[in-house]
Amino acid sequence: MFTGSTVAALLFAFSLLAFLYNNNWPRLGSGLVRSGRDEQREIKAPERSVNEAAARRNTAGSAVRSEKVGISGDRECTAAPEARFDCARDRTLTRGECEERGCCYGPLSGSAGPPWCFYPRSYPGYTMGPLSPTTRGQTATLTRKKPSYLPKDISSLRLEVIEETTGCLHLTLKDASSQRYEVHLPGGIPESSADNQSVFYAAEYQSDPFGFIVRRRSNGRVIMNTTVAPLLFADQYLQMSTSLASSLVSGLGEHYTSILLDLNWTSLTLWNRDMAPHADANLYGAHPFYIVQEEDGFAHGVFLLNSNAIEVMLQPTPALTWVSTGGILDLYVFLGPDPQSVIRQYLHIIGYPMMPPYWSLGFHLCRWGYTTSKTTRRVAQSMHDANFPLDVQWNDLDYANKRRVFTFDPWRFGDLPEIVDEFHQRGMKYILILDPGISSSSLPGTYPPFDDGLKRDVFIKNATGHVLIGKVWPGPTAFPDFTNPETRTWWEDCIRDFHSKVPVDGLWIDMNEPASFVQGSVEGCPDSDLENPPYTPRVVGGRLNSGTLCMSAQQKLSSHYNLHNLYGLTEAYATHSALKNIRRKRPFVLSRSSYPSIGRFSGVWTGDVRSDWEQLRFSIPAVLQFGLFGVPLVGADVCGFGGDTTEELCIRWMQLGAFYPFMRNHNDKPNAPQEPYVFGQKAQAAMRTALNLRYSLLPFLYTLFHHTHTSADTVARPLFIEFPTDPNCQSIDKQFLWGSLLLISPVLEEGAVELAAYLPRGTWYSLHDVIFTRLVLFSFLQGQPFYSGGQYLLLPAPLDIINIHVREGHIIPQQEPALTTTASRRNPFFLTVALSAGGWARGDLFWDDGESLDTFETQNYCYLIFIAGQSQIVSELVKLNGDLDGLVLGGLQVFGVPSPPRFVLANGEKVGDFTYRTDTKVIIAPLNLITGRSTLGSNSCS
Repeated sequence: MFTGSTVAALLFAFSLLAFLYNNNWPRLGSGLVRSGRDEQREIKAPERSVNEAAARRNTAGSAVRSEKVGISGDRECTAAPEARFDCARDRTLTRGECEERGCCYGPLSGSAGPPWCFYPRSYPGYTMGPLSPTTRGQTATLTRKKPSYLPKDISSLRLEVIEETTGCLHLTLKDASSQRYEVHLPGGIPESSADNQSVFYAAEYQSDPFGFIVRRRSNGRVIMNTTVAPLLFADQYLQMSTSLASSLVSGLGEHYTSILLDLNWTSLTLWNRDMAPHADANLYGAHPFYIVQEEDGFAHGVFLLNSNAIEVMLQPTPALTWVSTGGILDLYVFLGPDPQSVIRQYLHIIGYPMMPPYWSLGFHLCRWGYTTSKTTRRVAQSMHDANFPLDVQWNDLDYANKRRVFTFDPWRFGDLPEIVDEFHQRGMKYILILDPGISSSSLPGTYPPFDDGLKRDVFIKNATGHVLIGKVWPGPTAFPDFTNPETRTWWEDCIRDFHSKVPVDGLWIDMNEPASFVQGSVEGCPDSDLENPPYTPRVVGGRLNSGTLCMSAQQKLSSHYNLHNLYGLTEAYATHSALKNIRRKRPFVLSRSSYPSIGRFSGVWTGDVRSDWEQLRFSIPAVLQFGLFGVPLVGADVCGFGGDTTEELCIRWMQLGAFYPFMRNHNDKPNAPQEPYVFGQKAQAAMRTALNLRYSLLPFLYTLFHHTHTSADTVARPLFIEFPTDPNCQSIDKQFLWGSLLLISPVLEEGAVELAAYLPRGTWYSLHDVIFTRLVLFSFLQGQPFYSGGQYLLLPAPLDIINIHVREGHIIPQQEPALTTTASRRNPFFLTVALSAGGWARGDLFWDDGESLDTFETQNYCYLIFIAGQSQIVSELVKLNGDLDGLVLGGLQVFGVPSPPRFVLANGEKVGDFTYRTDTKVIIAPLNLITGRSTLGSNSCS
């Protein structure tokens, strides 16, 4: 550790010196159970329901009595209410209709809660044949002797089991005789690579009725148990239920929820919809993935690769039921064993996120209502005149001629190309909106995107084979079919032509659920099973084609019924590819609609949030969930999009938004202005402080994105990911982490001037109230230590403060902020060193030119590791190119130094004007050390 009698030495490589219910899930049914590939044994039907014991443990919030209820005089129907599985999900049934299905009927008090019609203990289903080896795993045939109650029941299924990796088990169920639609993600899915002797899981199979159980090998805990309710598989209705290892479930987005889902008889629908965030609604994205926190830090996840409309029923057993309206059941089970490992395993399947351009981590400003190029120019100038950092100026659809994409209004935005050039000369970037709907009402020969699209046959067709016409902002519109390779080429041609006139730096793809202002099409939709399926999940509008296209619309790969949830993903893939080919730089795409793997091509924002305190608070779990879904570049519209903000709300939102991975202030037309410079001087000062803090941390944030791009780490991180054994962290979603070391605790309540923040066990150092000047860092209470045993602390939180804490044992690379990242990247670096109790710390820096393609893959970058210990700070040079040449290390601050040092050396020379704060035990040392190839080397000090 640093002491007064020892020397505080600085060595830098860059120029400085160069289960919750373990064994409590009995198995149902009779028949042969196969564990793994060789072990087999008979099992006997239990005397009690598989979920009865668990149900007694988890009755919190149940709206009905929980005693066993006898129904129809049949002991098959004596399940506890919490252990009932709905036999009438497809439609409401009378007692007679329920019993005609062979199900139990038992009314309960209360209007909500357990189903009245539910499956008995033994319910006929599929019978499983023997498992046979395949080139990739095992397979078996499932047959149903008696049809289920569903129309177009499929009587024979094929089960495929693949041990993808040591921590990932893959099971698929599909029609044994006919091809059905299956999701194929862009870029494909990696081949299996499991060592069969070291897998983390064991699978067991019940033959009649069919079900499977997945256990964690290390402790025997049941991860999935599908024997709790029957498997149903019809043409437009696929149902599978499973027990859950605990009630701590997250995921299944996109919804307006807390980080932990409510299991008290709730349902979540995954069907992409143009819908402003609010409770009990299907929103813009569909992510059929969940993660479960078990006990002792264990976790697992499940991914259903299915793009049809899905409803997930959650119940306090704990258990859930998947219901899909088509496709196949394609399940991946991830065994972790810890939460971060679950996310890595999931991203191994769907793909690691893209590496964003450095400038995209700066501040973005937009409004629907910047009606002229003059207004747009004035806004950007006003930001910099008021000394606010601004990297990217945006325009909403105001720029477009008659709201038609790939055009700009010749009167209101006639000088748009010149404005973009001006932005570029000032080190800024420019982005505009690009909706997928292509106007179809222009005179022939006057709107090339539509004319050329017709010739090249790129648009989605209706059931009669004609171009489907919907209605969006420009009026009647056609919709590109991005599953068609020719469409992707046409899309790139359109972007290339527009980019030759207006050299945009990125594209904002909105309205891509896809959204339409008419139901299905301007001509309506045919009366068919696709438009009126036997079962429709609980969607906004009550019909699958509400606010979007006809389900019978035809695309290259399949019907829109099967492809709807993939529309935004396929557009993001096409747009990313086009920008990459046109600009030859790292693409920036921002999408509203999303589906698994979109993080490889695009960032996401959380849509049309309202300007109110509740939406501010719920923006945190929204951002955190997208991190779990493999979309780290995410944020909410700072200060809100809908309605008027207030000064206090906007200050608090700017403070929180400074720690969204993607930060953009966006506002709707009729609202009061909310650019930072329109507020009072005290408000501006608070917002400026938040922005400057963000900009100072961009080298650290960029390094986090490097790790998510290369190793599937999370950027904005729920506390339970980093502290999985701390039960207090399981449900926290009012605080979050950047990486493993920066704890953000924002104010989320109106009028609050103090904050109860949870600090996990260890020492945390305050990182706020920073004032920057050239080559010098001053601070007030900077580095104040908090020694936590894992507890809530009441912290002061005046209006100009956001509480940020650095975890002991870590080093953060920072940089002096500026008005753009173009300028800040040339500014001096400094290091914040947060020593552990033993006097150690570690950190790293990834650095490249910020925009070139594939710098990691082509080894064109710098990477340094910093280590503090034994009274010195050293660095290990892992990779070096020329991108650090000429930059300066301007200083450092060391937190947790118990007594003042006698002197500090840098490159063997004394630092004369270092300071030591006895109240906070912080060393602050201004430096001026030039970096570059010529100065790298090995140095020592005494």
